[in-house]
Amino acid sequence: MSKTAIFPGSFDPFTIGHLDIIQRALPLFDTIIVAIGNNREKSCMFSLEERLDNIRRVIKSNPHVEVMTYSGLTTDLCREKGARFILRGVRNLDDYEYERNIADINRTIAPDIETVLLFADPSLSVISSSMVRELNAFGKDITPYLPQTADK
Repeated sequence: MSKTAIFPGSFDPFTIGHLDIIQRALPLFDTIIVAIGNNREKSCMFSLEERLDNIRRVIKSNPHVEVMTYSGLTTDLCREKGARFILRGVRNLDDYEYERNIADINRTIAPDIETVLLFADPSLSVISSSMVRELNAFGKDITPYLPQTADK
């Protein structure tokens, strides 16, 4: 049986921390689906299409990583895609508490889907999409926090 994981998030923007989680998770799964949540009520720095295109450019050379958008519950997407795992990254204790609560709820509504938490590389644990958005709002260079693509 194929081991597929859904890596859900808004990825606004997709950071080097997100990429690190994917790279470290690849040995654990046959396929990782990066699932960009579509929350129309959330104000975003990049459009859904820009985020989709950017992540596809970053991971284009890896046949084991897919990128898509979705709306609704992540557990429903898991069932639709035949994924038995939800992949999440944890940077600190606040992230852990938040992710544990979501994992507990997901386990209640979908006991056959397991959440797998990977802890951030310590050198990347300070990077968050919200921090990058704030730096950008103040006109600061955010490129050190974003994965570089060959076609930039």
